Amino acid sequence: MTTQLNLHVRPITAADNPHIARVIRIVSAEFGLTADKGYTVSDPNLDHLFELYSQPDSSYWVIEWEGKIVGGGGVAPLSCSEADICELQKMYFLPAVRGMGLARELAMQAMDFAREHGFKRCYLETTATLTRAIRLYEHLGFEHIDGPLGCTGHVDCEVTMLKRL
Repeated sequence: MTTQLNLHVRPITAADNPHIARVIRIVSAEFGLTADKGYTVSDPNLDHLFELYSQPDSSYWVIEWEGKIVGGGGVAPLSCSEADICELQKMYFLPAVRGMGLARELAMQAMDFAREHGFKRCYLETTATLTRAIRLYEHLGFEHIDGPLGCTGHVDCEVTMLKRL
């Protein structure tokens, strides 16, 4: 898929692993989402996203701009939960591409993928400091729920949301 300004949204490849991990680390640091607080940067799979999202019913897409990875997001079955629930995961975008509608586009693509793979609900976790992301998720029909589902290990993601697909 191609979007404005020579941006390309495409499935992750093994060669993208270090580049998307770098994006996630940069964005996490920008918002103070550090490993010691249990955020994504503490995930041991961060440097192996291609392998992680090559699992059944999982997918991850990167955003490439002028040959560089500038963002990404994915979806996978929610660990330790009912089989019909997937999780929207690792949605990170460098400042240069924020505000272009890419997060919305990627989230919609992920939910379409999830529906095609038989998921009925989509879950996500985030933190209250990511107000723009929360507004986007609310606009996409995610509703706040009382507590976490599954066993994601994200102990400091106090915002939990769910959407019927």
